[in-house]
Parts: sequence; C-alpha cells; structure tokens
Amino acid sequence: MGWLSHAIFFVSVMVFAQQPPTELRITGSLIKPLTLTSADLADMPRATVSLKGAVETEYEGVWLFELLKKASVPLGVELSGEALTTYVLAEARDGYAVLFSLGELDPAFADNQILVADKLNGKPLSKEEGPFRIVVPRERRAARSVRMVTHLEVVQLKK
Repeated sequence: MGWLSHAIFFVSVMVFAQQPPTELRITGSLIKPLTLTSADLADMPRATVSLKGAVETEYEGVWLFELLKKASVPLGVELSGEALTTYVLAEARDGYAVLFSLGELDPAFADNQILVADKLNGKPLSKEEGPFRIVVPRERRAARSVRMVTHLEVVQLKK
C-alpha cells in the first residue's frame, strides 16, 4: 500500500469516527434494554405532530410510550405503586438532559403527546437535530424538546 492509499484510509477512518451515533439506547431499570435504529422506528406505529410558529413544521416519529412498551416498562394498568416512582432521563449527544416522570408519559394517565421524531417535514432530521428528537408540543416552553437524543435511561427511585 502506497502513501496515498494510507492517507485515503486514514481520512476515511477519521470521517467515519466523527459521524454522530445513529442509535437510540433505552437502558436502566429494565428487564429488556434496547438499542433502536431509524429502521426500527420506521417499522413501529408512526405518528405526527404539527407545531405552529413563524413557519409550521411537522415532526414524524413514534410516541415515546410505544418505545417504553417495547422495552417492557410498566405502563397502563401495570403502572401503579412503586412503578410510579419511575422517571425517564432523556440525554442528548451534546450532554443536554431532561427528565419525564413515567406517569406523564403514559396515555392512561395523561393526555400528553410526546414524540420521538426521526423526520421533519417528511425528511430525515439533520445531523444538528437528529437522528432523533423528542418533541413535546403541548408545553409552553420547548426546553424539554431535546434534539440529538441518543439515550433514554429509565430509573426507579429507591427509598
């Protein structure tokens, strides 16, 4: 292999190493931790959320509670007692993190639509926003609409 081949190989490795993660990990107090890709989300029941601002935008993805169900998190009638002390910490690639109680994520408890989006206006999210973004359309401030989400940690508080 000549020096040019080595240089091309080195540049290829560096470019690949700088690519953002394209997986969403769900870990923590779970029986069944998950790692999901965009293809996995594409195979799940899809939903859309429209946000009205200066320009109307439409996010598409999967409801967060559907991802939690897939990870066997107690929801619906199973969400009672100690399970109600559980929260989900959503973490972004840049270190930003927000917290949701399990009760507010469960449609049996609250009418609070929270979407894990992988598309914006019909196209995959940009690398600055994605590959996954949590969208919380009913909150007055968008502080918990997290871009570049890479990890959801499910934590049950212990006394």
